[in-house]
Amino acid sequence: MDAVIYLAVLTVLLLFWVRRKGVEYVIIHHRWVFVCLFLLPLSVVFDVYYYLRAWLVFKMCSAPKQHDLRVRDIQRQVREWKNQGSKTYMCTGRPGWLTVSLRVGKYKKTHKNIMINLMDILEVDTKKQVVRVEPLVNMGQVTALLNSIGWTLPVVPELDDLTVGGLIMGTGIESSSHIYGLFQNICIAYELVLADGSLVRCTEKENPDLFYAVPWSCGTLGFLVAAEIKIIPAKKYVRLQYQPVRNRKMICETFSRESQNKENHFVEGLVYSQDEAVIMTGVLTDVAEPEKVNRIGYYYKPWFFKHVEKYLQGNHSGVEYIPLRHYYHRHTRSIFWELQDIIPFGNNPLFRYVFGWMVPPKISLLKLTQGETIRKLYEQHHVVQDMLVPMKSLEKLIHFLHSEINVYPLWLCPFSLPSLPGMVHPKGDEAELYADVGAYGEPKAKQFVAKSSTRQLEKFLRDTHSFQMLYADCYLTREEFWEMFDGALYRKLRGQLNAKHAFPEVYDKICKAARH
Repeated sequence: MDAVIYLAVLTVLLLFWVRRKGVEYVIIHHRWVFVCLFLLPLSVVFDVYYYLRAWLVFKMCSAPKQHDLRVRDIQRQVREWKNQGSKTYMCTGRPGWLTVSLRVGKYKKTHKNIMINLMDILEVDTKKQVVRVEPLVNMGQVTALLNSIGWTLPVVPELDDLTVGGLIMGTGIESSSHIYGLFQNICIAYELVLADGSLVRCTEKENPDLFYAVPWSCGTLGFLVAAEIKIIPAKKYVRLQYQPVRNRKMICETFSRESQNKENHFVEGLVYSQDEAVIMTGVLTDVAEPEKVNRIGYYYKPWFFKHVEKYLQGNHSGVEYIPLRHYYHRHTRSIFWELQDIIPFGNNPLFRYVFGWMVPPKISLLKLTQGETIRKLYEQHHVVQDMLVPMKSLEKLIHFLHSEINVYPLWLCPFSLPSLPGMVHPKGDEAELYADVGAYGEPKAKQFVAKSSTRQLEKFLRDTHSFQMLYADCYLTREEFWEMFDGALYRKLRGQLNAKHAFPEVYDKICKAARH
């Protein structure tokens, strides 16, 4: 009771202080106060609402019936736009702040907004090993349902709020991608509403050109209304082995070797300096040593990247058994390591035990409330980039990032890039092993300047036949963009489907000038 009274008094004092200083001052100079008092509780309300809604819809089996009605409504909106003269481009009506990307598209204000309210799991077919979902279904929903019935996706990108639509129209990756490829490579069918209002299904055999052109197209060929995705049997645990490695060359060699070993179901690396890293390898299992089980997803547990760092500090390897869903969302609570810049004491045991159950704040709410001042500060003094680089160029990239940006930890995730049609494929005719290098945080390099430093990074990527994830800040010119990505099939489909007059080109949606 005394603790409750103490917290109540503390809350009242904080609210009084906020009122005296002003909300804008607190948001800019003491953002953690605003996040803890307002955004964390609001995020819990959002999560509870969407979880209960998804559970009820699936249990009542109402999603398939409602899906057909909603798709027809999307077709109606598109045909109305066409009948009214097709005066502007179309885009989805989902507010820009709801996306996981840190930037908001300016085009939402000038384009025709088509309302797409598709956020349900439609069907799980365990015989065909396929799940059919709507585009706004997120990874939290998918794993909650599939894992509870003994199934899972082969590739489950990290954060709970990542949506199927975003992972298809952009891209997605996980530590199992060295076996299964990118998220698009586990999809077997897409359903889209095209510029003329027609509904089309595409697979490797049915409308194959469209099937291969959809990934990375950012909604510029049509509106995604459903996707069919492979599922595989799940197991209870991931047996995770932690291996500290020192010396940049050894880090890259160890990571490459483990990524080529298909007996490893999961491979991941966290780089804490240019010469220090922990390489993790995981194997699915139903059997665990009880004393080594670590339910890392519990709210009071240390943030995962901090937990991993202890193996480096102690200079010892180790093995743990992590429940499967806890493993999938191991970086969610700390938003990888971004939350430490917003709530500096967030990994403190006292904070975790008292407030950890509300963490993390919704990225969408952080964007909605950041204000122009914080947005500019983030743009100039914060890096969020994922770079897809051939494994043979990984060591050079780590050295480049250390010299020009100097932000740690770096996230390493391997993936197999097959030689298939589309915007992203290896230089040769065979599949090639790549690595996703994620750089998130405040650069420590003294010479870092957001635009010029990112431009240098983009040149490095083009020179090594690497790719930049499209959610990030992109300073490429149009010519440089199409030097990095293969636009042949994409342009062909844009012409065949009359998408040129209905949707902007992908570059015009992702370039720096299109976002703020």
